[in-house]
Amino acid sequence: MKRPNYKWELILMLWFAFFLNQGDRQVYGAIVEDIQRALDLTGTEAGLVVTVFTVVYGCLAPFGGYVGDFLSRKWIVISSLIVFSLGTLLTGFAGAMGGFALVYLIIMRGIATGAGEAFYNPAAISLITQHHEKTRGTAISLHQSALYVGIVASAVIAPLISHNFGWQYAFIAFGLFGLIVALYCIFRMEDTPQIKQQTERIPFKELIVGIFSKKTIWLLAFAFGCQVFVNIGITTWAAKFFNLKFFAGENLPMASSIAMLTSCGFAIFGVMVGGRMSDKMAVRSKLARMRTEYIGLLGGAPFLLAVGFASNLWVACAAMALYGIFRGVYDSNIYAAMFDVIDPKLRASSVGILTAFAFIVGCLAPVYLGAVQGDGTNIEAFEWGISSMGLFFLVGGLLIAAAAKFTFLKERYEE
Repeated sequence: MKRPNYKWELILMLWFAFFLNQGDRQVYGAIVEDIQRALDLTGTEAGLVVTVFTVVYGCLAPFGGYVGDFLSRKWIVISSLIVFSLGTLLTGFAGAMGGFALVYLIIMRGIATGAGEAFYNPAAISLITQHHEKTRGTAISLHQSALYVGIVASAVIAPLISHNFGWQYAFIAFGLFGLIVALYCIFRMEDTPQIKQQTERIPFKELIVGIFSKKTIWLLAFAFGCQVFVNIGITTWAAKFFNLKFFAGENLPMASSIAMLTSCGFAIFGVMVGGRMSDKMAVRSKLARMRTEYIGLLGGAPFLLAVGFASNLWVACAAMALYGIFRGVYDSNIYAAMFDVIDPKLRASSVGILTAFAFIVGCLAPVYLGAVQGDGTNIEAFEWGISSMGLFFLVGGLLIAAAAKFTFLKERYEE
């Protein structure tokens, strides 16, 4: 018997799954300073763990969409949740590995968690679109809100657990919560039949040619990579930076909370403004979504520069909040702008491919910022590293502006 309110219960289940998908990822960045101290890791070694995660996630993201076309999406979502929750939970035992702690972190945090998370989103979005025809926009927006809430919640909760009980218990707590959510989903999530395909599967070669034959896509893809580079770098190291610069290394819970509440909290506002702004502008201009994209990156660049060299905490918070708003403006049209130059039959598959491309381009940010800070005591070098993130936003914005000026209108797909 069909449950009358199931489509909204599904959103609730997927919201918590996506909350954990993002929250588990942020636990490491929120307490990386404690992990370094406990396991005697250099900045480069600590950053390498996140780089491996990013590469694994990027390489497997296209396969997440592929298997979702013919395997049960319920079990893809649940299996993904179980794998990345187990990876998170087992990360908490790295301290018992002695000299093999770094290798263990790379396996559990980088490979297991990255692989598990890579398969979640395509299957989840497919389930949402199948159950919400007339309420699709609302349902997807609610689901997307879990991304920012998960990052902020993890940034607040993980350091508190680490401070009061030990860093390992932050991973164990989030991992156990994920397994509980997975158990609930096993019994409550319906095994929804696949949507019947109306067209033949497109050969991979044709797919790649159809996407990357467009100059606009290359420019947008590298700009996306610049944004991912900055995003991963900030979420991995901002908590430690704020703690060292403004709290003399003595208050990681407060530093982590402030860094993520300002950046991700204000990004929610930016997403809403960017989406609304581009929809209104699109009625009058074909370039509306492209303009929204480069406004987001170019507008955020100076505030990233300001974060590194902020004279006090209040200035840093204001700069971080404004960076968050402009990041949200950019995020609101990442795929919508790309879709304007991609054949509709290639769009679903293009999401996974372009996500993979961007994550592989951006994967070196954690190692870069880890190496810049040296032994963690050179705050001036750390300041330069954080501020240099603004250059990547600047480059990304200029790439999109160039595409809007020279290639977009020639390659735009007219539906």
